[in-house]
Amino acid sequence: MRLLLPLGLAAVLIAAGCSKDKDVEPPAVLVDFPAKLPVKELWSEKVGGGKHQLRLRLGLGPAIDKGVVFAASHKGEILAVSLDTGKEVWLKKVKLQLSGGPGAGAGMVVVGSSKGDVLALDGATGRELWRTNVNSELLSAPVISETVVVLRAVDGRLLGLDASDGKVKWSAEQQVPRLSLRGTATPVIAKDVAICGFDNGKVMAVSLSSGDTLWDTTLAAPHGRTELDRLVDIDSAVRVVGDDVFATGFQGRTAMLALDSGQIWWAHDMSSYRGLAVDADNVFVSQSDGIVVALRGRDGSELWRNDKLKRRGLSTPVITSTAVAVADYQGYLHWLDKSTGELVARERVSKDRVTNSPMAVDDTVVVLTDGGTLAAFRATPRTAAAPPVAAPPPKT
Repeated sequence: MRLLLPLGLAAVLIAAGCSKDKDVEPPAVLVDFPAKLPVKELWSEKVGGGKHQLRLRLGLGPAIDKGVVFAASHKGEILAVSLDTGKEVWLKKVKLQLSGGPGAGAGMVVVGSSKGDVLALDGATGRELWRTNVNSELLSAPVISETVVVLRAVDGRLLGLDASDGKVKWSAEQQVPRLSLRGTATPVIAKDVAICGFDNGKVMAVSLSSGDTLWDTTLAAPHGRTELDRLVDIDSAVRVVGDDVFATGFQGRTAMLALDSGQIWWAHDMSSYRGLAVDADNVFVSQSDGIVVALRGRDGSELWRNDKLKRRGLSTPVITSTAVAVADYQGYLHWLDKSTGELVARERVSKDRVTNSPMAVDDTVVVLTDGGTLAAFRATPRTAAAPPVAAPPPKT
């Protein structure tokens, strides 16, 4: 029987060494700092949410395609709004317990359910195109090409569905450990290859047309005496820049691999279950302990690290023109200067955790909290001094 361990519980247990005699370091307290990046909330909407959804740690995050933001809830709501204004484009309600997605692209929006249902809608109208079932819970967004929809199921399968009717074209599989973190990586399509990380610490690339395995590379091998020690899940999407693939895993490594062969060019021991962001030059990682690290893409050398958000359960980072944005367990969105790692702005989305990755388009960042708040913020660089950002009031 496979056991799924919630991310937060795993992090606490491992940080404490599974010993009651050791104190777990508390989350960093937010303090004032000089705001150097003006941020404006563009809009805020509500989609689903509720205490039940907060507990499930679902793979429901925002998606953006052609100037439209898509979001979904466990209750079966799928919402499309304008990226610039937040104005509703369409709202679809389905009788499914949604758990993964949406993925958006090629004029389609695709979501997955806790019972293995896969539903495809027209991106412009919300009209249902097709639905199928893959007999396994889906906890990450599908990725969509013109011909194939690729999704990762919790049972270890990477599936390619025909984009026209949802029929399974191919299936590739990796062994699933007995104990793993709750979550799965979102697949990525690069050229004619689908790439995804797995719970056994491997990154696999398959042919997009046939599903044939082109390579699989061990990013980190399990080691240790206990099942907790041996967790090496890769639950975040890899990133591809040109012919290079960047990946990171829990209790594993952050590495650059060759797209054509899977050969590792450089690697650093580093634990992350949220993931990384990559631009043309650098790699930005949200570590499991809440430290944000910047690495040089070509050789992996460290550029900076910021520990001001330590143990705040950070999200996957996203990149704007001048900053790196991350969200935390109290619903705060933080901007760090790309060059120095210095905190330059902060806004609160809501009081709920942000589990899934925000999305960024130019200087606009879109966030969906676990409580169902969907919001967009725009950060516009300027050189003039700004007043300090106030720390949150103390709890009463």
